[in-house]
Amino acid sequence: MVSSNKDSREEVLQAWYMDDSKEDQRLPHHKEPKEFVSLDQLAELGVLSWKLDADNPETDPELKKIREERGYSYMDVCEVCPEKLPNYEEKIKNFFEEHLHTDEEIRYCVAGSGYFDVRDRNEAWIRVWVKKGGMIILPAGIYHRFTLDESNYIKALRFFVGEPIWTPYNRPHDHLPARGQYIKTFVEKDVASHAVDATA
Repeated sequence: MVSSNKDSREEVLQAWYMDDSKEDQRLPHHKEPKEFVSLDQLAELGVLSWKLDADNPETDPELKKIREERGYSYMDVCEVCPEKLPNYEEKIKNFFEEHLHTDEEIRYCVAGSGYFDVRDRNEAWIRVWVKKGGMIILPAGIYHRFTLDESNYIKALRFFVGEPIWTPYNRPHDHLPARGQYIKTFVEKDVASHAVDATA
């Protein structure tokens, strides 16, 4: 009997551990054999995700609810492709530099697709493939990077609390309070809970 408990988010978001290949960053970079990561495992790293109605973002009650609950007052549209983004090659290289932000990074893919790579607790790269309808929130202080996939196109809505600050802090920036808070909330918490499990 097939379980009907499939997470609908997996239609628009998938995650896996990356290989160490230096090939084109836009390739999937699966390990062999493939090693997938659940969206619940991502949530344990502070990475939140939703599947939303990308054809009607203006009238989607779920998106409205998320924005209200999380205080996302600012919104704009970002299209990343060679035709639409000035200094495309330079920008893509910059996006793929490992960095963190002092605020959440919120991206809602309304067309196309792309990869957000995040570090797990052991510094391994997890690749998160976000497709049309997928919304992802990266917590402040998590090291990450972005690249397009082989389609070379993504159109995303960007959200922010108040006036947007897009400043990337390239690694290493471990001294920033946002990084310290991330470690305390998502890394040390897990280490402590595993220690408790071991003594149980």
